Amino acid sequence: MTDAYLDGDPPIEITLRRSSRARRLSLRVSSLDGRVTLTMPTRACADEALDFARDRADWISAAQARAPDSMTVKEGAVLPVEGRDVTVALWGRRGPKLNDGMLWVPAARPGPAAMAFLKTLARERLSAASDAYAERLGVGYRAISLRDTRSRWGSCTSEGRLMYSWRLAMAPPRILDYVAAHEVAHLVQMDHSPAFWRVVEGLCPDWQRHRDWLRNEGPGLHRVRFDPAKGD
Repeated sequence: MTDAYLDGDPPIEITLRRSSRARRLSLRVSSLDGRVTLTMPTRACADEALDFARDRADWISAAQARAPDSMTVKEGAVLPVEGRDVTVALWGRRGPKLNDGMLWVPAARPGPAAMAFLKTLARERLSAASDAYAERLGVGYRAISLRDTRSRWGSCTSEGRLMYSWRLAMAPPRILDYVAAHEVAHLVQMDHSPAFWRVVEGLCPDWQRHRDWLRNEGPGLHRVRFDPAKGD
């Protein structure tokens, strides 16, 4: 995937994505963060694809206007860490550190450093929660992976591989624990049948409240951008 920009004020950033399954050009504007993806067949001409997008610039702008405003991680930005707002501060050291409501990150790369901090925190918390729930159910899993997924907060394969969104490190701990309970429950019941939800309830009695939080507040976690916005 590559990025391109359409002229405008501000310019419109577009991610170009080639797909062997695509039969035509298609545009998508994420309702979570307003990011634009232009999907094209493998052999399509990139210049023609961008012309396709330019003809629809008004539609793109209107769709982005309906999406939540994004927030770029930089000095003074406020972002949630485990459900609590912290302020981003810059320092000359190499690694990030959370201390007394401040997330200290290297001045040269604040966004990537904050992302690395959250990924490390997410892996630590999700591994511990997954281990605890798996032990309670008497099951095991093969591996845990972290991704920046927009359509789901976690998944479990039939081979016992657990996948989680590292953005869960920004959510309150009880929410992260619920997602871990949900995915570990799939190690027992792969569907979403009543039997599955009984397993979830045995691990996390307040699962419905936590699921509602993700539906209502979860999109806000996708507002945070860890790559510098154009012009920053």
